[in-house]
This record gives sequence, C-alpha cells and structure tokens, in this order.
Amino acid sequence: MEFKADSKKETIWLTQQQVAQLFDVQKAAISKHVKNIFDTKELSYQATVSKMETVQIEGERKIKRSVEYYNLDLVLSVGYRVNSIKATQFRQWATKTLRQHITKGYTINPKVIKNHYAEFQKAIQNIKQLLPAETNIDHASVLELISAFADTWISLEAYDKDTFATKGTTKKSITITSDMLSQALAELRRVLMKKKEATELFGSERKSGSVQGIVGNIMQTFGGKQLYPTIEEKAANLLYFMVKDHPFSDGNKRSGAYAFVWFLNQAGVLNRSTLTPPALTALTLFIAESDPKHKDKMIGLVLQLLK
Repeated sequence: MEFKADSKKETIWLTQQQVAQLFDVQKAAISKHVKNIFDTKELSYQATVSKMETVQIEGERKIKRSVEYYNLDLVLSVGYRVNSIKATQFRQWATKTLRQHITKGYTINPKVIKNHYAEFQKAIQNIKQLLPAETNIDHASVLELISAFADTWISLEAYDKDTFATKGTTKKSITITSDMLSQALAELRRVLMKKKEATELFGSERKSGSVQGIVGNIMQTFGGKQLYPTIEEKAANLLYFMVKDHPFSDGNKRSGAYAFVWFLNQAGVLNRSTLTPPALTALTLFIAESDPKHKDKMIGLVLQLLK
C-alpha cells in the first residue's frame, strides 16, 4: 500500500479506503469512527482532512473527483477505535511503544535504525574520501565526528555535488585582535607546559606576525563589507588557517582547535554538546591531513557542524 507523504507537515495522507484496508474493516466503519472523532472534538476536520483532486478513467472518459485524505493524527485516532484483529495489533504495538517512551525516555524503531545505520556508514566513508589514503584518524573518532552531525545529516548528494554549506547563519558583530588571540594561546601554552604536555617550542611563531596575518584575514573587509560576514564563517576559516598555514614551530593542530573554540566562546555561540572534544579532535585532524584543493569542502564540513 502506498501513502502520500508530506515532509513539510511531517505526516502522511490516506484515503478512507486505504484506512479501511490498513485496519481490515469496511469503509462504513471508518466513516462512523471519523464522525465520532469530529463530533467529540477530539480532532478538528480542518486540521486533519485534506481534499485533493484525482483523475479516474470511467469508460473512455477522464473524470475529476475530489477525494478526502486523512492525516496521520486522524488515522491513529481511528486505530484506537476500530474493532478488528489488525487494529488490536496496532493498539498493542502503540501501548508497548508508549510505555517504553515513558519509562525509558526513548523509543527505538529497529527498521529505521537499520536504514539510518547504512546511511551513517556511507556518510563515514564519504568523509574519509576527503583524506589521503594513509591517515592517523581512528574509526572511533570518525564515528564521534559523524555523530556530531546527527541533526544535520550530511547528505551523500551534498558530497557528490559539492554542495556543502557555504555560509553561516549568525550575523553578529565581534571584534578580535591578534593580541587577544595570542594571549589566549599563551595561556594554553602555560597550562600544557605545566602538565608537561608541551615544550618551549609549542606556540612559537615560525615567522613574526603569523597570527596577526591570520586574524587580519578572517576579519578583513572589502568595499566596506566583511569577507566572512558570519560568526560561523570566521570560525571555520580561523580553524582552517591556523591548522593548514603552520604558523607555529609546534602545536599547530592543538592551537588551531583551541583558537576555534575560543573564538566561538567569545562570540557566545559555542555549543559544547555538539562540539565534543573527540569530535573537535577528529575535525581538526581531517583538516590537517586534507588536500588543500579540498579547502572549500573542509570549510563546508565545519559550517555544517555549526548549523
């Protein structure tokens, strides 16, 4: 049986005949229950019924008829009223699912998980293709990074057609200077050295003014307009340049990741629930080991994560 899906309203539409087939009863029974649902004002007609024109062939003529379609809310309500074996099975399933949701706080659809898992694995493989054949990124880190995209689901089409996000969404005025960033990185250096996780070379500029050049790049304007107009674009490019331009003798990846988080925090848009340490580590390594010709895709990955 095929249903009309409505992704915008997150529902499906069934004709009265389809509802009758779904619960294995006569159309008259469906009509009776639908009338009772509206009479008791459990649901409203306007919110749950849509009339759509269909074309039917009768003899040699094409006849247009207006057919009522019921949305998912109405179908579920009918399912709780109909007396049939299939309706009983539906109610048993619904009760079990609702009980699990209330007692455990979540519900699982194994079929959906299975389908999404296949998509999940494809997404992992596609992101791996952005990297050289030999990489130090472990499978667990890749999984952590992909899980950070759970709400956005990087699509295979976006990868194939090179249509990752190109712009951010947060247009917020923020001013940072190279001195501010240098002071933040100096504090990182101090903490890491105290923990014996860095040497004197950590955060030491290869060439004087390297950090200043990077900050100037992301904050620059052209014709009175900012080159990177959103917080997300500034942050993504800051991470990329800090990692790929190798401004320091040692610690470029750690400094780049720290600068990225520091900048987002300064802008008040840091989401720690999404940007977990393992996800940030994997993202930074992706950028570090990526081919420079994939710069736009890497920036797109970061922007996608920051959506």
